[in-house]
Amino acid sequence: MLDSAVIEVRAGNGGNGQVAFIREALLPRGGPGGGDGGHGGDVVFIADSSVNTLTKFRWQRHFFAKNGNNGEGHHRSGAKGSSMEVSVPIGTEVWISEDGEDKELIGDLTQHGQRMIVAEGGRGGWGNTHFVTPTHQEPLLAEAGGDGEIRRVRLNLKLLADVGLIGMPNAGKSSILTAISAARPKVANYPFTTLEPVLGVVEFGPQAFVAVDIPGLIEGAHTGIGLGDEFLKHVQRTRVLVHVVDGSEDDVPARIKAINEEITQFDANLAKKPQILAINKLDLDEVAVLIDEIKESLKTVDGLHSETLFVSAATYEGIEELKQAMFNLLRSSYENEPHAEAIAEEEIPIIRPNIRKSSDVVIRDPEGQLRIVHPKAVRLAKGSNLESHEARLQFHRRLEQLKVTKALNSAGLLIGDTVLVGDWEFDWE
Repeated sequence: MLDSAVIEVRAGNGGNGQVAFIREALLPRGGPGGGDGGHGGDVVFIADSSVNTLTKFRWQRHFFAKNGNNGEGHHRSGAKGSSMEVSVPIGTEVWISEDGEDKELIGDLTQHGQRMIVAEGGRGGWGNTHFVTPTHQEPLLAEAGGDGEIRRVRLNLKLLADVGLIGMPNAGKSSILTAISAARPKVANYPFTTLEPVLGVVEFGPQAFVAVDIPGLIEGAHTGIGLGDEFLKHVQRTRVLVHVVDGSEDDVPARIKAINEEITQFDANLAKKPQILAINKLDLDEVAVLIDEIKESLKTVDGLHSETLFVSAATYEGIEELKQAMFNLLRSSYENEPHAEAIAEEEIPIIRPNIRKSSDVVIRDPEGQLRIVHPKAVRLAKGSNLESHEARLQFHRRLEQLKVTKALNSAGLLIGDTVLVGDWEFDWE
């Protein structure tokens, strides 16, 4: 199962606004008629309960939304670019990935139907009709569309399950999952039979809950040894842990202590979760005759807050009692959490990441020249024909209104200095 993937998402660019004028015999009061550009499409992640893995992202790693169309004359606005909607499993975290490292968690999709705008489309540029003033009835300015956001993100899947089965390799976790649910994980008489988490739905009377079989843990798992912390993350969202121990092995208390230490080192909150201790393989004579001895030895395990059950996944002995114990702890967990009103799917809020953006207006490039980076000023420079003297005059007035001129003066701009904005370079007058 692929439970982590790095992909690139690219929202659509906004369409350009249009500089146009209506000059028709039947429209004597025509004037400016440049339409606005359409907004670029977003890249949206949607949590989907029918998707269980991130496998599709192994083959497709780039997701692009459509650009908005340019505005046209006669006040015709460009069409909005269509968004790219991407289905992801419930339990998917979205991280900003830079230089191979996770920099910031920007979203966590935990409900079916939840939506997250992971890359926002660029705003469509204004046509010249927006720049009419009492003193400028024929504006020559229009905005270019804004650039869509481009992000490299890592998707990290943490399975959503109610109960997590943990324990050392070959303790019988997969056999127990088979006994309590319809799941059919691979079962064999050798360590690390389970190589990826397996989910199973456990029916208990009219109720049902989800259990996950986590691959076997060994000492040092929290640092990645063995199958390690690659799978420990999947039990972070569970409410109840079932610690499966092979009762036929030597020194049962030491095995319990070792696994509890690993989960504590990985996440201290895991050790605080309600836990059931399931001593497996009761069908073996060496386990059945040692029940009292094993119970006595468990008294030496400090901080053990577990209910202890002896079970046999092979003969199903004690399995119903185990299911009852799981259900009781789950019910108690739900009853003790703060009450939350049910939210209708259409009322689930859309996640909009709060990505910090630069507030710079003017910067100096590596060559020491001043460059205007104010977004509105840049879009105006890109969307207007500044070869025209009249257009440049209007552009300078807009720079004053946007307080860009003040920023340039504060940066030490002198008459005759070169100023860069977008693709334009001009001497300051």
